[in-house]
Amino acid sequence: MKQTETVRKKIRRKIRATGSLAILTALVCMLSACGSQENVKENGGTYHVGICQWEQHVALDEATKGFQEALTDKLGEEVTFDVQIAQGSTQDCQEILNGFVADEADLIMANATSALMAASQATNTIPIVATSITDYGTALNMREWTGASGINVTGTSDLAPIESQADMIMELVPEAEKVGILYCSAETNSIYQAQKMSSILTDKGITIGTYTIADKTELEKAAQKAASECDVLYIPTDNTIASQADILKEILVSAKVPMIAGEEGLCEAGIATLSISYYDIGYTAGEMAYEILAEGKNPGEIEVRYAENVTKKYNPENCEALGIAVPDDYEAL
Repeated sequence: MKQTETVRKKIRRKIRATGSLAILTALVCMLSACGSQENVKENGGTYHVGICQWEQHVALDEATKGFQEALTDKLGEEVTFDVQIAQGSTQDCQEILNGFVADEADLIMANATSALMAASQATNTIPIVATSITDYGTALNMREWTGASGINVTGTSDLAPIESQADMIMELVPEAEKVGILYCSAETNSIYQAQKMSSILTDKGITIGTYTIADKTELEKAAQKAASECDVLYIPTDNTIASQADILKEILVSAKVPMIAGEEGLCEAGIATLSISYYDIGYTAGEMAYEILAEGKNPGEIEVRYAENVTKKYNPENCEALGIAVPDDYEAL
């Protein structure tokens, strides 16, 4: 067995036996010395990274692409990926992650909140770098969130400023009296955003209608109901709904109801979004993975990173169909 792989296995056995953060830190330093990029190349070793993507849609696909390209840019052929998509299934997600643990992956990338929650349950020793996460404190069930997890988890967030999204609703649909918030109640990231948006709009004197689905089979009925009762909809970054954006678009355009989307991919069915680049947050997550693998950094000490830029974007086709006038500071999708 190659030197780097032997060291990693010793580290994991020691961590399991002691659970000591102090020993973990010392052993990570050992891995840094014995398992650096140079040693991997000298010994012909390769870093094995398991990627679990919760659902297949544009935003998550871009995040996975960015992550892989960042690590490949840094490590070249010295890294291999096992990319698996859970297709929104909790059982499949757990099986994928248990497989990565059994294979003793050097690092796990969890793409989306549900994937991170499952990954953190599957292992407390293998480093986990997540992306497309709205709120890490919520995802990891940590009441006192300080920016770094203190455990084997770090990553990047896809949270765009919700206050600015609320302003966008009022700017583009100023006559709106009732805003419908539609999301999947099985996604903690969606619940977090929906509650924040509801509070902000209520404070602005806007009436709120809340519409939830348990899974994608309920989307059509819930969207039709929301469209019939509200002047405009808001849908946060929601993987379940994003995977059905084409269905949603048909419903909303037919009903002539505008929708503000939490992310760019979902804006296929909406009029505008305050967009981040999922490729960019995926790429940043890949750079963080490199810091852990090749530089020996402790994931629990690396603070979660956020998108550096957000952009106001609009869907020209849908805006034209709905007669929405868009200010000059918006970019076309």
